[in-house]
Amino acid sequence: MVHLLGETNSLFNQFIAEIRDEIIQKDPLRFRRNLERVGEIFAYEISKKLSYKIKEVTTPLGIARIPMPDHQPVLATILRAGLPLHQGFLNYFDRAENCFISAYRKYKSNGEFYIEFEYIASPLIDNKVVIMVDPMLATGSSMEIAYHALLEKGDPSHVHLVSIIASQQGIDHVLKTLPNDKITLWVGAIDVEMTPNSYIVPGLGDAGDLAFGEKIDSKETVKSSHF
Repeated sequence: MVHLLGETNSLFNQFIAEIRDEIIQKDPLRFRRNLERVGEIFAYEISKKLSYKIKEVTTPLGIARIPMPDHQPVLATILRAGLPLHQGFLNYFDRAENCFISAYRKYKSNGEFYIEFEYIASPLIDNKVVIMVDPMLATGSSMEIAYHALLEKGDPSHVHLVSIIASQQGIDHVLKTLPNDKITLWVGAIDVEMTPNSYIVPGLGDAGDLAFGEKIDSKETVKSSHF
């Protein structure tokens, strides 16, 4: 199942517009905060899909019976771009366990790349709901690799995959390669076009660089090794 939050008119789309805006992006604090706010909205929407049970809360005047989440999810993110989005989720699921996955594009000398998985820091996730976030879903390969990395830590009851902007190709890849009975995909917007280097168009650029500053790309490192 795919949930597209941007198809409904709300403040969510204002935050998406600011995240995409090349002028507003020049303020990294604002960019990170917008990623965080989008994460909070995603968290609220996903919370409606969790299991609940009635709990009694003692007030100064009596007892209130309130439906409360039965369990907190495990929040997982793909480093580094996903950190502000992850924080938005953590603002709402503030007692959640957390998981961090290192997966990134590693370029070959001919300019082609593959997804390199390095490590995962995670609690056991057997029979738990996992929410895994990554701001961009381009080819879908990072999400696929991260999902299988999760399985090293147990068998989750369900996994919610979250991206702010996705390509149609990435969505199709995830739905084709991952078990549909175990995952739900949440996206803010869907862009149809991708560049030959698998960057989403119009997209928003490099979310990690915009949030945390430019990095030395592994593609550049490969090129420099020839001198």
